[in-house]
Amino acid sequence: MSQIILGDNLDILPTLDEKSVRLCYIDPPFGTGKRQKLTRIRTHEDEMGAYVGFGGKRFVVDDTEESPSYDDSFDDFLGFLLPRIEAALPLLTDDGSLMVHLDYREVHYAKVALDKLLGRDHFINEIIWAYDFGGRSKTFWSRKHDTILWYVKDPKNYVFNYDEIDRIPYLAPSLVGDEKAARGKTPTDVHWHTIVPTNGKERLNYPTQKPLGLLNRFIKVHSKPGDTVLDFFAGSGTTGQAAANNGREFILIDSSQDAMDVMTKRLSKFKPEIKP
Repeated sequence: MSQIILGDNLDILPTLDEKSVRLCYIDPPFGTGKRQKLTRIRTHEDEMGAYVGFGGKRFVVDDTEESPSYDDSFDDFLGFLLPRIEAALPLLTDDGSLMVHLDYREVHYAKVALDKLLGRDHFINEIIWAYDFGGRSKTFWSRKHDTILWYVKDPKNYVFNYDEIDRIPYLAPSLVGDEKAARGKTPTDVHWHTIVPTNGKERLNYPTQKPLGLLNRFIKVHSKPGDTVLDFFAGSGTTGQAAANNGREFILIDSSQDAMDVMTKRLSKFKPEIKP
């Protein structure tokens, strides 16, 4: 049965069943040194408005709404993260996978530490999630990607459902023929996918919310129908949504009551067990 659990993951993980999880995907705080939050602005078009938008149209701001927030500042990021990953490892099945989603600030330190914790031969891929949205810097190359480190419990036996990979269009379809062009090609270790659109239906006004399409892809490829997927930094619950959409159970853990409220509402139709 799927579960949403409120509390410190370091306390909760040892209470879960060993070898019960096929895929553990986590999107931990990135150590930005900030308190993460969003401000949603509601507007209407007015030719006398103070704000100028796309195509030169002018707008008036009607209302602003602050999102839930969480602290993303740690004196010792790896000292915070690694004990939690270590506590999760016994939960993986013998053919299970661990995916750790980070950005440029900590990923290189985490890679070295995880190689030491799990063994370098248990590392399979550095997956790049690239997106093209938002402002451009004039003082450095604009940062428009995150990194997902993929490790496996057993490098000789792990789940990778090749036939479940989403196919993408060829850049030059005329060079590969009609049959291949119609089928599309599999992505590489660089995945181009938009962020959650600001005004899209998927947006929950939760900071650092990850796109459902990205999690759908990982869950279909790295687990099987009926499996359990674990996310112990669950945030807005995107991992749970993707798991349920693809016939998997989920265990979501977060220490934030705001996250708990968002996940409970978002995933209510799947009737998970709620553990406040």
